[in-house]
Amino acid sequence: KKARKKARRETNWQEGFRRPPARQSPAEFFAEHQAIAGFDNPGKSLFTTIRELVENSLDACESLHHLPRPEDVGGAPMTKNWELPRVSVRIEEMNAVMFNKLRGVDGIDAATGSGIVDKGLFNRSYTAATAAADAAAVAQIAVEAAAAAEGQVSSAIPPTVDTEAADAKSLENKSKDGKSKRKSSGAADGGTAKKKGRKSHGSTDGYYRVTCRDNGIGMEHDDVPELLGRVLSGSKYGVRQTRGKFGLGAKMALIWSKKSTGEPIRVRTARSARRETTAERAAASQHGPRPPAGRAVRTIAPYSTDCVLDIDVGANEPRILRHDSIPNDEAWTGTELSVVVSGNWTTYKARTMQYIQQLAIVTPYAELELVYKNLSDSKRDVTARFDRRSEQMPPAAKEVKHHPSSVNLLLIQQLLDRSKSTSFLNFLCKDLSSISPSLARRLIIELGEGFEEGADLSTIKDKMINRLVQVLRSVDLFRAPDGRCLSPLGEYNLNLGIHKVIEPDLVATARDRTGAYEGHPFVVEAGVSLGGRDAKEGISVVRFANRIPLLFEGGADVVTRVAQNKIKWSLYKIDHKRDRVGVFVSIVSTKIPFKGTGKEYIGDDITEIQTSVKRALQACCQQLRGRIMKRNAARDVRQRRGKLVKYVPNVSRSLHSMLFTMRSRSEAEYIANGGAGATWRVVEGVGERIDVTGLQKIRGEMIEGVVSNKISVKSFEDSLLRLVEEQGGASAHDGSGGGGASSSPAITQPVFISPVTKDMMEGSSLPNIICHPLFLFRPLRLFVDKSDKC
Repeated sequence: KKARKKARRETNWQEGFRRPPARQSPAEFFAEHQAIAGFDNPGKSLFTTIRELVENSLDACESLHHLPRPEDVGGAPMTKNWELPRVSVRIEEMNAVMFNKLRGVDGIDAATGSGIVDKGLFNRSYTAATAAADAAAVAQIAVEAAAAAEGQVSSAIPPTVDTEAADAKSLENKSKDGKSKRKSSGAADGGTAKKKGRKSHGSTDGYYRVTCRDNGIGMEHDDVPELLGRVLSGSKYGVRQTRGKFGLGAKMALIWSKKSTGEPIRVRTARSARRETTAERAAASQHGPRPPAGRAVRTIAPYSTDCVLDIDVGANEPRILRHDSIPNDEAWTGTELSVVVSGNWTTYKARTMQYIQQLAIVTPYAELELVYKNLSDSKRDVTARFDRRSEQMPPAAKEVKHHPSSVNLLLIQQLLDRSKSTSFLNFLCKDLSSISPSLARRLIIELGEGFEEGADLSTIKDKMINRLVQVLRSVDLFRAPDGRCLSPLGEYNLNLGIHKVIEPDLVATARDRTGAYEGHPFVVEAGVSLGGRDAKEGISVVRFANRIPLLFEGGADVVTRVAQNKIKWSLYKIDHKRDRVGVFVSIVSTKIPFKGTGKEYIGDDITEIQTSVKRALQACCQQLRGRIMKRNAARDVRQRRGKLVKYVPNVSRSLHSMLFTMRSRSEAEYIANGGAGATWRVVEGVGERIDVTGLQKIRGEMIEGVVSNKISVKSFEDSLLRLVEEQGGASAHDGSGGGGASSSPAITQPVFISPVTKDMMEGSSLPNIICHPLFLFRPLRLFVDKSDKC
């Protein structure tokens, strides 16, 4: 017997050793490892579904906007008013009963999905004794019902046997027994037993129909199954900036729908592009460079596509349930995609609203709308709408060739296999970027034996490819990567987006120059705001990668670390602990260096990106510093004005009191205090001499004004307030122009002081007087230098 067992084990081992290796399709891999694509749990899965559908819609809208109109290429003009991107997302939450009705399985229990024939399957504590008690309760209800029917019982009892009521009564008795047991056990334990919290109804998982509608370019009728039903198939591959992270998009939402609800995906689309005709291409070439052959132009599709499809996960192929072409009588363009998934809105509601809000910042040219409907409780409905703020869209990203510094062994092998070049020299110049013919010849000489200008590409094999890659990644003479493959948002749009959503008190934006790391170009745009709606104290960091918001794992991101550790905020008059500072950074590149499988943050180990982020933030802070100093100067002027106005009443009363005192003094006393028989006064900026008689006249006019009440406390107050306003306005103007605060009054006209010479003093006992509205300048003595001239 032991020998037979041993032989059986050896046979099983040999058969297992000879068993061919199992294979997985891409759809199977992502269905099994869905957390890689952001489908970690039901709440995150619902959020990722919304995110993928919205980003696909934005890509489609931007693709349509960048296509030329028919009239631009010499065709007939169209009456359709082409709109900028408009994306609408509708989320409908269904309970289990509604979902079962949708699936066509009515009449079963919503929680268990069965008819509940055997209750013991779903309740471990449901024993034979419990079943007997339930039967007795049902019998008792039947007896009471019969007695009520005969009129022997005065209380009204339903005449039918209600098994549900009996079950409820039985459960109530059990709950009472359980409560008494828990209460007694709690008392025995000294009252330490606590009632455990239960999940609220709003935190349970539910079923959601997510519908996303846009006015984008749409999909071709024959391409719909392939684009939505096959994993790792799409139109975003190439060396250019794209929004996608994984190349999955709606396909992963379809896989999650198949796993969680079994519902297919429904698509309605109308393609808004067609191939340019020969006549249009000839007409366009007369007004500029000859356009590429097969260019697409805008149009209105005569037919729209109505498609319902599923996915065969094992074969990674679409399974078409319906694929019809119907007349497009409404002249509608765009795509409407609907999918039913399982999820949890309550746990990820805040993240979803935050995503839409930040998306509105980075796409101010788009109109975004999110509508959440709870089909069982309308009080929980939510609607968020962000109107379009800008009419300017970023330029389209152009596809370019690979930069020599970004290649590797596998990429070079693929380029060699796909290349149409007939010689190695043409391969370097045409299949790679930033290599001129002269530089290519120098590279061929440096590569040495086996590499010739006219060498056939099929002769370049393993060791030669290794040598080629090492040389390409080491050469330092290549031009910088081509920035046409990038589509940054632009300072104008970023500024409008921040103003639109945050409504800050101050905001500054900056864009750093195009950089590159490992041959991949990138551009960093930044914005810094102070204050704003719902802003919190401290630094709030908002991150974007290829114009999509990054919401998770922000603590390890390069933007967060630079903002918190690399920027000296105090140098820019910003208190980063008490002020409400918003930091917005958008990084676009052909290859974003994400960290982790979730691709939610960018590491700070790329020195080029870290330096560029720091420069962009410092440029924003420098702009804010000037504005803050101007704001502080205006605040100082207001404070100074407030202090001056505060003392105007007291000064006015004192001046008026002095005039009354003058009235009581004698005429001779004033003349004695006036000087040596003469004094000066300023008339229209010019100093003139007056004698004692004139002084007496002026004094008499002032006293007469006091007596006649023309000169009163009120007149002094009005004059002083007028002077304060004039000087305060001048000070504020001077402070704003100089960029800093000033505590001294501003001088609104220049003062020229000329030297006083002996010639000017001849025949005059007093020097010339320089008059100004704020002062009177009178030299007291001459200054004689060594030349004895002045």
